[in-house]
Amino acid sequence: MYPELFRIGSFTVQSYGFMILTGVLLAWWYMYKHTRVYKLGSEDISEFFLYGFIAVFVGGKIFFYLEDPMRYFQDPARMLESPGSGFVFYGSFLVAVPVFIWWFRKRKLPVLAMFDIVGAGGTLVHGFGKIGCLLAGCCHGKVCDPKWGIVYNHPKTHADPAGVPLYPTQLLDAALILGLFLVIAWLHKRKRFDGQLFLLYAIVYAIGRFFTEFLRGDEERGFLFGGMLSYSQLIALVVLGVGLFFYFRLRRNPIVR
Repeated sequence: MYPELFRIGSFTVQSYGFMILTGVLLAWWYMYKHTRVYKLGSEDISEFFLYGFIAVFVGGKIFFYLEDPMRYFQDPARMLESPGSGFVFYGSFLVAVPVFIWWFRKRKLPVLAMFDIVGAGGTLVHGFGKIGCLLAGCCHGKVCDPKWGIVYNHPKTHADPAGVPLYPTQLLDAALILGLFLVIAWLHKRKRFDGQLFLLYAIVYAIGRFFTEFLRGDEERGFLFGGMLSYSQLIALVVLGVGLFFYFRLRRNPIVR
């Protein structure tokens, strides 16, 4: 595929970073549009995104290092290799959630209602990020029949092995996530309780991620129980259980603002 999109002089525009930036800008616009009722301006949203970026970066990196802790314990300098790549979504997710709760409470905002807006914005960043993964070759699938796969031949691709058809797991994830954005955006004025949209994102993605993990071919992401489950599958099961618990609890007893 295309890990590098184009060059401007000596500057190379990387496909992954470009897609993440596209998702962030769209998410910023969506949040700005839907938080004006809470009197949040562009500077407030920018501050929120700054804290969110730090949480996502730190959480994603920590969980990435934990996939093979001895490798980085024995040679800590490896942690500084490729700072712009090597992230685990669920690490970012689990660290970002408490940071968002803190920021909403600090601003005296309705936490659950704000999380519904964040859920929609999150799907945009996440979905475009997966398209970036598709272009760069990371998070790729296993070797498969040519009619189901895509072949990475670019010399700078992250796919390993290259030159053979691989399941497009990134495309499956992107379709699920961006499809979720459309559902969440449609439900925004039709939801039954605050928190419903964010929980829908967490629950549906956890189910989808659990099954697409079986097609993933990047073995370095780490496994448990003798290879039965990947780390992400275990976290997805926990997120699914917690998400379902709060979904049905809030549906029965919604929190009134």
